[in-house]
Amino acid sequence: MSYKNLGSSDLKVSNICLGTMTFGEQNNQDQAFEQMDYAVAQGINFFDTAELYPVPPKPNTQGATEAIVGNWLAQTGRRDKIILATKVTGRGDANSGVSHIRQGPRLNGDHIRRAIETSLERLKTDYIDLYQVHWPERRANFFGQFGYSHSDDDGVAIEDTLAVLEELVEWGMVRHIGISNETPWGTMEYLRLAREHNMPRIVSIQNPYNLLNRSFEVGLAEVAIREKVDLLAYSPLAFGVLSGKYLRGASPAAARLTLFNRFTRYKNDEVEAATQAYADLAKANNLSLVQMALAYINQQQFVGSNIIGATTLAQLKENIDSTNVTLSDAVNQAIADIHKRYTIPAP
Repeated sequence: MSYKNLGSSDLKVSNICLGTMTFGEQNNQDQAFEQMDYAVAQGINFFDTAELYPVPPKPNTQGATEAIVGNWLAQTGRRDKIILATKVTGRGDANSGVSHIRQGPRLNGDHIRRAIETSLERLKTDYIDLYQVHWPERRANFFGQFGYSHSDDDGVAIEDTLAVLEELVEWGMVRHIGISNETPWGTMEYLRLAREHNMPRIVSIQNPYNLLNRSFEVGLAEVAIREKVDLLAYSPLAFGVLSGKYLRGASPAAARLTLFNRFTRYKNDEVEAATQAYADLAKANNLSLVQMALAYINQQQFVGSNIIGATTLAQLKENIDSTNVTLSDAVNQAIADIHKRYTIPAP
């Protein structure tokens, strides 16, 4: 395991981060504890969660993931050894699927203060190392949307959201702040406001990044490197598609895309063809497709940490072992060639 400072912060994070969004849905507390124990034993010091989790979001499970992580922290006494990240839910209305959170979450002072208080209570801690905005308040193209359709309904201004986050930092409830599911414009706006008003600076951006969706490279990679706002890569295996388990129409029992039909962005003919091409490349080079896909992310300069998730301990072990894989120049070139044929099959 290797470690680096996250963005411009003093948070020294492992290059693999344990994602927890299955805890409380696909994984019970005992299984989650086993995963956290194993991750720490392998050198992982970075956990990522959210007030929204587990996924898919439901009123009767919301907050369960944070509670499980909190129970583990309390039982093990390892809070000071873990860099803990969580998120405040972005804007949601009656049709968003998250209206059960504060009757429709917003990124204003009232909502963010209530969110941090409940997160701290569930996590059994008095501070969060990295507090992230889960998605923007304004209407923008995220969560699988390619095109941009402008709306003047920005809702709560970024400056107002940032001012509340500044309060949390000043009060000692939060050490550093980050964003998630953001665009280049939104990222630069956070940075501009921080610079001009001497407000806290974002240190990370958590966006999807995998072999089937390299859209981050188009506008955000340069921002990440130049501005020292590291990517926390989520869905590095494209909801498990890059394990190859869904190839040829397979629907494995208990797999995420089998259980939950809401995740459609990784289901199309081009995804199938691209995944098969990557699987063939891995096989030809005696590599696990999973580890090849993760190793590709691990090697990127703009990545601060690669957020892996698993539903079984065997999956977790394979994912973490990707840190021991170095891709050859030939494999990297072959990946580039496949990318030219299937550029962004899954937004």
